Amino acid sequence: MEAHGGNLEATARRLGCRPSELLDASASLVPFRLPLSARWALLRADLRSYPDRRSQRLRTLLARLHQIEPDLLLPGNGAAELFTWAARDASQCGLSVLPQPGFADYGRGLRCWDGVMRCFSLPLQWDVAFPQALPDCGSGDVLWITNPHNPTGQLWSRASLEPLLERYRLVICDEAFLPLVPNGEAQSLIPLVAQHPNLVVIRSLTKLYGIAGVRLGYAVAQQPRLERWAAWRDPWPINAFASALAEAVLHDPRAYRLWCRRVQRWCAEEGQWLSHQLARLPGIQPLPSAANYLLIRGEHDGKPWSLQPLREALETRHRILLRDCRSFPGLGESWLRLGYQSRRGNRRIIRAMRMELSRQRR
Repeated sequence: MEAHGGNLEATARRLGCRPSELLDASASLVPFRLPLSARWALLRADLRSYPDRRSQRLRTLLARLHQIEPDLLLPGNGAAELFTWAARDASQCGLSVLPQPGFADYGRGLRCWDGVMRCFSLPLQWDVAFPQALPDCGSGDVLWITNPHNPTGQLWSRASLEPLLERYRLVICDEAFLPLVPNGEAQSLIPLVAQHPNLVVIRSLTKLYGIAGVRLGYAVAQQPRLERWAAWRDPWPINAFASALAEAVLHDPRAYRLWCRRVQRWCAEEGQWLSHQLARLPGIQPLPSAANYLLIRGEHDGKPWSLQPLREALETRHRILLRDCRSFPGLGESWLRLGYQSRRGNRRIIRAMRMELSRQRR
């Protein structure tokens, strides 16, 4: 069972097909091609010189984007690298509280440093009114937040998160999907970082631009913490391709804002359409989501039923990948997560699900 979606090469080998034949809804990425300026930047990347260790230009562009000082930023080799350093800090602070179901990489990072953790179970039923208040997660020293939450798609309000900065020694907020959410930036904790030394916000360009293969994220925190992380890490975590691409997409703030609006419009339109179509399928209950993915539950006559035969049939007969949610603590075989595709791709998913559900009911 995969702990993360998007492993196309391994899945294609197992199914005996080419990766290009797969429709991957197990990972949650935008379906658009990179802007032309970014594609040109990749061709012109300087591969002979060592990258700038401080990524000064990239930090300056990110600082302008978020209207903060460059010293509050640290680019990383994907958000995953930054979770590792956040976990090192967290393990030294004490007990980490992890809302579940949740992203497994936080626990992976904590285990690197023998961190102590406690899981808090989120309710698995919620309404469509976003943003919402994060439920009380109980006592601890460190709180890990995902906003919007993965895999549920719930959007937490800044108003409900800000008081937590007085309650916990360290708050780590993963906002990797927030730029894709319509009006999501209003709930970001980035504006609070300058006043709160115990706050870390981690972002990613992966989801927004569909560049999972490039590995590029960044942390927003106060300078002493980021300097400590920089001393722990490898000398050149950001390669020339990642720097060139990031600088190209961030160079023009107006182009960045237009791209975000395009993505957010797609997220809203496809989410509404897909949720409506899924709700019409027998035994499928999609839960409300503010993000570019839906958590779906198998349910017959008020009782859960396994969606694993459906997921496996979609893979083997239709070359469609949905996220197996058994890797999320608190979820089981009756749950799947589906990342939005283009309308054409989403129609393909619905047709295949309808066919397989009909086959299973015979």
